[in-house]
Amino acid sequence: MPESNHNPLRRRLLGAAAATWLLSVSRVGLAADATIVAVRVWPSSTYTRVTIESSAPLKFKQFLLNNPNRLVVDVEGVQLNSLLKDISKQVGGSDPFIQSARAGQNTPDTVRLVLELKTEVKPQVFTLKPVAEFKHRLVVDLYPAQAQNDPLLTLLDDYNKGQLDQNNPPEPTKPKPGKAGTDRPIVVMLDPGHGGEDPGATGPRGTHEKDIVLKIARQLKQMIDREPNMKAHMTREDDVFIPLGVRVAKARKLNADLFISIHADAFITPAAKGSSVFALSEKGATSTAARYLAQTQNDSDLLGGVKLNTKDPYLAHTLFDLTQTATINDSLKLGKSVLGRIGDLNSLHKGKVEQAGFAVLKAPDIPSILVETAFISNPDEERRLLDPDFQQKMAQSILSGVKSYFSQGASLASRA
Repeated sequence: MPESNHNPLRRRLLGAAAATWLLSVSRVGLAADATIVAVRVWPSSTYTRVTIESSAPLKFKQFLLNNPNRLVVDVEGVQLNSLLKDISKQVGGSDPFIQSARAGQNTPDTVRLVLELKTEVKPQVFTLKPVAEFKHRLVVDLYPAQAQNDPLLTLLDDYNKGQLDQNNPPEPTKPKPGKAGTDRPIVVMLDPGHGGEDPGATGPRGTHEKDIVLKIARQLKQMIDREPNMKAHMTREDDVFIPLGVRVAKARKLNADLFISIHADAFITPAAKGSSVFALSEKGATSTAARYLAQTQNDSDLLGGVKLNTKDPYLAHTLFDLTQTATINDSLKLGKSVLGRIGDLNSLHKGKVEQAGFAVLKAPDIPSILVETAFISNPDEERRLLDPDFQQKMAQSILSGVKSYFSQGASLASRA
């Protein structure tokens, strides 16, 4: 006699089988929903970043282990694939923080990432929502445990501890006695735009803005440091993402007399060409192009991604007062001087200094300009930007403009 479908034991067995089947389906579905599409490692002298990009949001758990030092990150809802398996190939011997990396399937729906560390670190692990061409990202930032020896590292550490108060921006260090350029060196902060996860604009040949402007800034730093009365610092010295507000904060921390941000941007049409110089605006952009370029630059923090526990004191707080107005006026003088020298090297997009709300120019007491060396989206100008001779001449033109600005009796930048 056939067994009845109402037999309690049969029902329990069928129920268990169905539950197992559903669990299997849910795990497969979860894995399919969170496919790893890219794994990237960005080493630098400042910090190392590891990015896992996926088609869906990722959940994670993290913990540190000692002897040897390791950071373990369990990524839930994913399956091990070739991109994760090959993460070890992205770790180079010159990485200051990661000795080696490996990934394995720890549970049926969890991948374990293990980073063997060269030194103690303060990890920051967080997720970023999709932006531009990026999908969901899990970011692992490895900061050195001791950051007090480097002003930028200290500022990064302060940001992540929430120690920067938007109502009380940090005071710059006191300058050395004397007048800049005569009694003490003129301190210039050079800011190569973008970096790391944020490539900036990309030319028709695939040239990244972040790479070109870093080369120009390095040459300009060497030129400035050879001057008897000048000293240059850089917001970034290698391919690393630095938040916009931290760039401004570093300039104030080192008591910079000038801030020069260097870019090679793009526009919606490849026909756009020519060099430009921008200053901050109190009243809005002076042109549609200026507004567009400011917006693309201000989106850098979204593209590069950063975990901040506090609002930026420079970007979130209105700083326009008499000091800010005077700073903008001096920035316009500096910009005019630099634009005139660049015009001898390349055609100008506009014959005057434009203004827009560039977040990176918001130091209230430092004359600041943003130099668009050329349009990387223009095929002809992309070729020029790739030319080392053009890069060197662009750096020299900027320096000539700075020296001319001081020779004409700069006010704020010559402060004692």
